[in-house]
Amino acid sequence: MQIVSTPHSRESKGHYSPAVIHGDLVYISGQLPINYAAGETLPAGGIKEQTLQALENLENVLKQCGSTKQQVLKTTVYIPDIAYWTVVNEIYGEFFGDHKPARTIVPTNPLHFDAMIEIEATAYIL
Repeated sequence: MQIVSTPHSRESKGHYSPAVIHGDLVYISGQLPINYAAGETLPAGGIKEQTLQALENLENVLKQCGSTKQQVLKTTVYIPDIAYWTVVNEIYGEFFGDHKPARTIVPTNPLHFDAMIEIEATAYIL
């Protein structure tokens, strides 16, 4: 098992790893829509901008782990308001294109930092 630290996610202040590689699988912890290049801020705008940022963060971690979005097997998407589902589904579909990983969308209570979305994933590595 390999613990992966990455500049593409926030420094772990809790008892977890940003990503873990085991065999040919990578397990990526929930990615918030934080813009790390801008100094750990949420993007201006709403659910569309936050979904794009969370997916960009996910893709960056995948790349660092030797994987791609086309190798994602399963995602879990957390949203604090089910009204976001339509926009999230649209942006998510554009991001993954023809690739359709298994997915669960979970309506939750408020997310950390009042984010509108958090996405975790499992992918394989060639």
